[in-house]
Amino acid sequence: MEPFKVLTEQFADIRILRYHVPGFENLPLKSRELLYYLHEAALWGRDITYDQNYKNNLLIRHTLENIYLTYSGDRTNVNWQHFVVYLKRVWFSNGIHHHYSMDKFFPEMPSEDFRELMRNSNLSAFAAENGKTDDFINKITTLLYNPDVAAKRLVQDDGVDMVAASANNFYENVTQKEAEDFYNTMNQANDPQAPQYGLNSKLIKKDGELHELVWEKNGMYGNAISNIIYWLKKALAVADNEKQKAALEKLIEFYTTGDLKTFDDYSIAWLQDADPLVDVVNGFIEVYGDALGRKATWESVVSVRDEEATRRAATVSANAQWFEDHSPVQPEYKKEKVQGVSARGINAVVLAGDCSPSTPIGINLPNADWIRSRYGSKSVTISNIIAAYDEASKESGAIEAFAWSEQEIALAKKYGNLAGNLHVDLHEIVGHGSGRIKEGVANPGDTLKNYASTIEEARADLFALYFATDPKLVELGLMPEKIVGEAEYNSYIRGGLLTQLVRVAPGKNLEESHMRNRQLIALWAYEHGKSDNVIECKVRDGKTFFVINDYKKLRALFGKLLREVQRIKSEGDYQAARHLIENYGVKVDAGLHQEVLERWKTLGIAPFSGFINPQLEPIADARGKITAVRISYPDDFAQQMLHYSHHYAALGVK
Repeated sequence: MEPFKVLTEQFADIRILRYHVPGFENLPLKSRELLYYLHEAALWGRDITYDQNYKNNLLIRHTLENIYLTYSGDRTNVNWQHFVVYLKRVWFSNGIHHHYSMDKFFPEMPSEDFRELMRNSNLSAFAAENGKTDDFINKITTLLYNPDVAAKRLVQDDGVDMVAASANNFYENVTQKEAEDFYNTMNQANDPQAPQYGLNSKLIKKDGELHELVWEKNGMYGNAISNIIYWLKKALAVADNEKQKAALEKLIEFYTTGDLKTFDDYSIAWLQDADPLVDVVNGFIEVYGDALGRKATWESVVSVRDEEATRRAATVSANAQWFEDHSPVQPEYKKEKVQGVSARGINAVVLAGDCSPSTPIGINLPNADWIRSRYGSKSVTISNIIAAYDEASKESGAIEAFAWSEQEIALAKKYGNLAGNLHVDLHEIVGHGSGRIKEGVANPGDTLKNYASTIEEARADLFALYFATDPKLVELGLMPEKIVGEAEYNSYIRGGLLTQLVRVAPGKNLEESHMRNRQLIALWAYEHGKSDNVIECKVRDGKTFFVINDYKKLRALFGKLLREVQRIKSEGDYQAARHLIENYGVKVDAGLHQEVLERWKTLGIAPFSGFINPQLEPIADARGKITAVRISYPDDFAQQMLHYSHHYAALGVK
């Protein structure tokens, strides 16, 4: 049997990978049927994410796909190759803005050549809806080529109107102040248990009045949501257990009504189903795409339990109180009783919306702090995604290019995978699940605003880093020796100060919350450890390296920063969050950045990776009863994207 091929293709700054679902064929038929229904519900929400990212994304995508399918000219020249790469980038980013930098990207062919592509394609259907053919061609060309039109999907620059400057489709004709005032008024009692108002809506101003377009069955995205509901109802009949059925019923009710209190009820019910064989995340979840940290982008992850990884995660979860008690956080901001922290390893079966093609490696939900405090959280590590990344990185040469010594390289190759898995477990399970908000302080989205996401990710990473070298992990059997944690320290500092810069265009600052968080931690530790030479900057053959000289002191620095970051979140200290992030997490050293880009270029590795999903196919008898569900692993990215657009086109284009 041939080994499973992970890497399928590479273009622009992107690698396309595949992931395997081990043991799928051995699952009970009922579980495979459930996975199929949830798979369909996931894919029917795909178009929502495109529209949320930018209001013209669907029109642009459908136009590009139509060109791809109907163009009658030369498909061998360089312009066609540039066009195909651009279309693949749009598919990968769920729109015309880079999935990480949020900057608009452009076709590499001249605009007049792009017009010629459109003239030699069948655009009659689009032109009929958008005016004369020439007018339509002008419209699309302007949208794609004008750098001043929708320049950036998400703007988080201090001192500008971030709502008005962002091209995302969460607000229309609304200023940042108007949006903040609108939602502050909705929660006048400053109730920490109030729903996160605005999570599932678009805020618009019409005729001088502000109002919301709610994303629900009879509202905005109604067609897509109706299809999601249809498949969720099919899943009810084959749910793993009664708790899962109850959660799915609440999710259906939420999609039907758009009521955010119902969404909180669903989140609590989902938590009660702590360890199902099959699980699903489906909904408006993460708020990273909104400058105000309020509106959630749609996503879905459908998964099956990974038994071995679950045993490791369960050990961390079972000792969550120990980690909380022994953290360096102020006692008043620790949880007196950690409860409901369930943790598992999972294998993804399909990923959609904001989770695809670029994919998380861990999830901790729900996000509402009051639910986490009262009911706990569910944390997962996505084992087969991590395994695919690990397989793709073998023999890439990246470690050798950026690690200082042979000892550091050997340690990374021996323990890097285990160290990374433990970091994800600690980050998701006890990092996000730790700490509490000071009584009377509002939700972080209201207090920390555009800095809330970065502060939360920094908090979870620091928690994982602080305990990475703790002897407790050896005692619990999670790692064979403390040096595993030192391998993680090497990797984190190397990544935070060097290798993550390959994902940033020259001259740009860091925008994405996770990247800001990683540089914030690494740079703060480097700067604050200078007097003791904790981390040393060394240069060899004109190449810069960061070398850890004292792991014990570095751990103490991580603990000190964790204490401050938790205080910032607990007290809602916006100015302190702003100071920390703007001083350590945003600006990039231009000289070092250029050096890193040149060193990385010699490796020939695209800095970003994403995934083609497996395909599930039901087999039914003459009466329509499903008798089997087969899994296959496509390896053509373009064909999968076209298949999705053809079969799951839930939203019209405007």
